[in-house]
Amino acid sequence: MRRTVKELALAAALALAACAMAEPSPPQPDAAHRLMTWPDLLGRPRPQPTATIHYGADPLQLADLWLPAGRGPHPTVLMVHGGCWQTDVAKADIMNWISDDLRKRGIAVWNIEYRGVDRPGGGYPGTFLDVARASDLLREAGPKYHLRTDRVVAVGHSAGGHLALWLAARGGLSKESPLHSAHPIKLAAAISLGGLPDLRAATIPPGDTCEAEPVHKLTGAPSSARPDVYADTSPAQMVAQNIPVILVNATLDHIAPPTFAEAYSTRRPVRRVTIPDEGHVELITPDTMAWAATLELIQIYLK
Repeated sequence: MRRTVKELALAAALALAACAMAEPSPPQPDAAHRLMTWPDLLGRPRPQPTATIHYGADPLQLADLWLPAGRGPHPTVLMVHGGCWQTDVAKADIMNWISDDLRKRGIAVWNIEYRGVDRPGGGYPGTFLDVARASDLLREAGPKYHLRTDRVVAVGHSAGGHLALWLAARGGLSKESPLHSAHPIKLAAAISLGGLPDLRAATIPPGDTCEAEPVHKLTGAPSSARPDVYADTSPAQMVAQNIPVILVNATLDHIAPPTFAEAYSTRRPVRRVTIPDEGHVELITPDTMAWAATLELIQIYLK
């Protein structure tokens, strides 16, 4: 019997096979390498952000700012957490460790929280509107906190990888869509770490690693006015924008195997990076091959 998303998150027995070209090429793991579990990350001392900025009345409508030392202006990463779009599965603080790592390297982080599909106001369109509003607030907050917002790199993990890709594509949304933004924040690149880029595929085995129900809540139900619920929610079906997209996947990832990125790359021009012998947790853990490769990518696109 297939385990539920929560069981997967708790057990974190993440493993899978896949293929792709790896660029940049990380070092090979030694023979003693062990796949990480969630307690391996969550059991570490949890670093704390510099400040928290609210963009709405709901307690989940906030962004954590990780501000480096110095006067700035600081290069900035827009961070989006995953959790199968469900607040009960994960919140923004799951990204604290890599946010702190970036802060120590002189890169500011704008780590956004949003209402998941399991919260009042979440789902369609609320989850997307939260992500958009939190992201656009970064542009307004930039001068106050000495952030460089002309070359922001979005980095999302798991379901947050989908949302990072959605942020990169939302500039092409029709004005008729409730998710349309007249002036979305400019992104220099979008990096998906073990993301789920195709929501339609995410409802059909074997792609339904987050199960279909959260996806249906995220996209909303079809109607005569909106027959295609993926047209404004799934990056695989949205109009591609002139923003570099990079998909980073680990070969032992059960949630988002590299085959997801491979399928997406047949529909969009993307850069694919495949990390051998690591899993879903390593993608957001400092001192892993996956994070080392992602750091290199972030630094390239922030220049």
